[in-house]
Amino acid sequence: MKKELAAKILATAKAAENRGLNRGTSGNISARLHDRFLITPSGLSCKEMTADDIVEMDFEGKSGGLRKPSSEWRFHRDILANRQDVGAVVHTHSMFATVFACLGREIPALHYMIAVTGGSAIRCTPYAIFGSQELSNYILTTLQKQKACLIQNHGMVALGRDLDEALSIAVEVETLCEQYWRVLQIGEPQILSAEQMNEVLEKFKKYGQWASSIEGQDGKYSN
Repeated sequence: MKKELAAKILATAKAAENRGLNRGTSGNISARLHDRFLITPSGLSCKEMTADDIVEMDFEGKSGGLRKPSSEWRFHRDILANRQDVGAVVHTHSMFATVFACLGREIPALHYMIAVTGGSAIRCTPYAIFGSQELSNYILTTLQKQKACLIQNHGMVALGRDLDEALSIAVEVETLCEQYWRVLQIGEPQILSAEQMNEVLEKFKKYGQWASSIEGQDGKYSN
């Protein structure tokens, strides 16, 4: 199980780079392993990395193996410890998400696909230095029940039941950020109302592969 999950994390890291979500050593990925979790190592690009480099950690913050865990292990640990609906975390420094993160600007409901994150906007955290407990606390507070947020002057984080869903949500968030950037080159977008987004969120409970991801949330948001 551990070996297979480590291989899947490495494959997800490579897929994130191939999709332009990360470059070099930026970003990190984790997944739950029973009462522990696995996370990508610090300072290694996915081109240098092997499955044996993936680090196992417990929820006390202790790690084993030859490699140091990602410097961002605290927010991975805290998300997995506090969100039983989450099995995997993908953190990226993707271009368009990072642009809005540097502005400290949330992504409003310019498109109904915002609903894949479980809310009517993709919120942005306050700034704190990378790797800190303060940053982890901000991320947990900003996410609340949602599955993605921007991290101010940093990037974004996306959550999923598994690595496939977490990566899919990261891709969708980056797409929405790019769409918002492009719309702003022309003017201000028409923002969907809270009522319209609540209708979308209700519909998403039974829509495609996102259904069980949204199911169980209260489906009521305001913007």
